[in-house]
Amino acid sequence: MAGDPLPGVLIAVPVVLLLCGAGAVVMRRCGQPAVVGEIAVGILLGPSLLGWVWPEGQGWLLPGKVLPYLGVLGNLGLVVFMFLVGLELDLGLLRGRGRTVAVVSQASVVVPLALGGLLAAGMYGSFAPEGVGRGEFVLFVAVAMSVTAFPVLARILTEQGLHGTPVGAVAMASAAAADVVAWCLLAVVVAVAGGGGAAGAAVTGVLAGAFLAGMWWGLRPVLARCAKRRADGGGGVVGLFAGLCVAAYATDAIGVHALFGAFVFGAVVPRDWAPVEGAARRMREVVVPVLLPLFFVGSGLRTDVGLLGGDAGAWLWVGAVLVVAVAAKWGGGAGAALLAGEPVRDAVVLGALLNCRGVTELVVLNVGLGLGVIGPELFTVLVLMALVTTGVTGPVVRRMLGGNR
Repeated sequence: MAGDPLPGVLIAVPVVLLLCGAGAVVMRRCGQPAVVGEIAVGILLGPSLLGWVWPEGQGWLLPGKVLPYLGVLGNLGLVVFMFLVGLELDLGLLRGRGRTVAVVSQASVVVPLALGGLLAAGMYGSFAPEGVGRGEFVLFVAVAMSVTAFPVLARILTEQGLHGTPVGAVAMASAAAADVVAWCLLAVVVAVAGGGGAAGAAVTGVLAGAFLAGMWWGLRPVLARCAKRRADGGGGVVGLFAGLCVAAYATDAIGVHALFGAFVFGAVVPRDWAPVEGAARRMREVVVPVLLPLFFVGSGLRTDVGLLGGDAGAWLWVGAVLVVAVAAKWGGGAGAALLAGEPVRDAVVLGALLNCRGVTELVVLNVGLGLGVIGPELFTVLVLMALVTTGVTGPVVRRMLGGNR
């Protein structure tokens, strides 16, 4: 049938997966995390390169009738990915790490929020979509500046041999705290942008709080008891996937975002339960590698460097965003570590690790673009910032450690 999208999907999916896989291999050989290559391929398949150089080819590979289906598959992979992020979020790291964790974790949130908010206030007139209030725009950009790519950070620490070191432990604990705060603030932005005014936002906040309380003090103890009673209990992938879908649907219905529910569900599920470990491993090996690259392509199609064109003012804003992003995360984290008494080298390495934004930044930016809080131009600017800040993390850490790790 001429209108059947299935043939187009059957062409687009393997091509995208192969290209993203190739990009990941190239980046790994360059000492970069695989996600840098996958994000870059997504951008290159969009209007920034393929759509500019060969629009007919892009139209054949990614026709309009296919994009909604790729978007659904990519977002499904993203929901699973956010569940895994929550599952990897070890809140125990926030305890017993002393003054350094307290100071660095707070600074890694507060400084980016403050500097990002100031920058956003200056960008409002140039980049805010029509009808978007100053408050929600400023808060969203500030939140986008404050995130750290927790899963990418974990992989970098493992690759650099830092996962079990004091620096690695502080970085993971600080990133965990930053991500929890950032997702809660993002939930506030979603509630405000969802309409209904202050009263609607308040209702959404109360419902979101009830959801969190129910998950943490209701579902978590039940699952913990099940894990103790049935160490080899059933459920597996099907049960876990069904649970995260229900949690994602619940927060979407509340008006927060489906990703928030998946993230929270991952955080309350017992990580050391055999069925969960097995199911999560299968998801990492199959669902995420197959579906998540489709999300990168969707992000790439929304990223159009051509929108910035030869406008010197737009590129000055790109530079300003990069400077503020690095100063806030890297400078704020390193400065806080120094104040806490950490050695200079460890403090600089810690700041560089916290500056890694990766796929988590893309998730936040796509939420903002979908809500209409930011437009395509600012989306492109912030995607470029995410790519650069993620790309510099590995080389800087290796150089600071003198190649000894």
